Amino acid sequence: MQRSHDLLKRFEELKEKVDIVPVFWNDGKVVWLNVTQIPWKEEYVETDSVDRLAEAIRRLEIRGAPAIGIAAALGIAMAAYNSPNNAEAIIKSSLEAANVLSKTRPTAVNLFWAIERMKKKIEELSNLSTEDIKDGLLTEALKIQVEDIEGNLRMGEIGDALLEDGDSIVTHCNTGSLATGGYGTALGVIKTSWRKGKRIFVYPTETRPLLQGARLTAWELKREGIPFKLITDSMVGYVFSNKLANKAIVGADRILLSGHVVNKIGTYTVASLSYLNGAQFYVAAPTSTIDAKSTLAEVKIENRSEDEVTTVLGKLRIAPEGVRALNPAFDVTPPQYVKAIITERGIATENLETSLKKLLYLK
Repeated sequence: MQRSHDLLKRFEELKEKVDIVPVFWNDGKVVWLNVTQIPWKEEYVETDSVDRLAEAIRRLEIRGAPAIGIAAALGIAMAAYNSPNNAEAIIKSSLEAANVLSKTRPTAVNLFWAIERMKKKIEELSNLSTEDIKDGLLTEALKIQVEDIEGNLRMGEIGDALLEDGDSIVTHCNTGSLATGGYGTALGVIKTSWRKGKRIFVYPTETRPLLQGARLTAWELKREGIPFKLITDSMVGYVFSNKLANKAIVGADRILLSGHVVNKIGTYTVASLSYLNGAQFYVAAPTSTIDAKSTLAEVKIENRSEDEVTTVLGKLRIAPEGVRALNPAFDVTPPQYVKAIITERGIATENLETSLKKLLYLK
């Protein structure tokens, strides 16, 4: 039986290969880098409260589909770890934590994938000793994080085959270390090609309304030393039509078997403008982001506070008082605009539905 100390050791080994780990376990508590404070300061927050962790996810202190799933898994393990040494109490507190965390954000499928995986483990461990239940849940949560980091590193190697020396690439939102267990998805692919010596240039969009591109992606690209120029979201058409970029690569919060990609609002714009201007549009995401059950009609798009649109980060009002605003957090890119989907198991291309089923080992 694998124990938590084995996974903690592996986690420490992987930290040597990635530059930033945004959420992690520390002796009964969950620690995260509060990304709402980037790039102004690097503030780490620590808690043993499931409610505080849920608030961090809702407020986007922890963001990015893989990172949210990892945080939820660690939160469930935290609830168990800090419970009295009574099997019934441990199981009750774990399931209560799962319920609280499941209500934080509705769109990113990794959150629900991780919670369901932890609930299945609770059921498997229910007849064991209290020590084994606690350690078993912590082991599973750490396994989810370790698998994500290992998968990101493999994804980078796989996706590198699609990037060529001299490519200029548009990317949207933040898909690097800050959005995952460590290293990144779309930005991880770019990092891998850069580290292999390919001359890569990046155009990150600012990503309104919360500026994840301007604040987070620019911060990560600068740390990595990758050359880039920040653009506003409305400059994407200019960049592609003037042949300043020949490719786009983004992440995903949910990918349907049909090949529809649910991702940060503005992704559909990047994809359609890529397509219209003959640029290749790629998506990089772990297989845990692929939703094999839902139809497009069943996907719930999160609508967030109007204040995010009428202000800049809640600090500076840019619209007159009383102005109403629309603020969907995600949009849907249809499969005809997607050249390929890069995962840790391989690349889905051509007939995306058939390719995605193969990657999930489905018939």
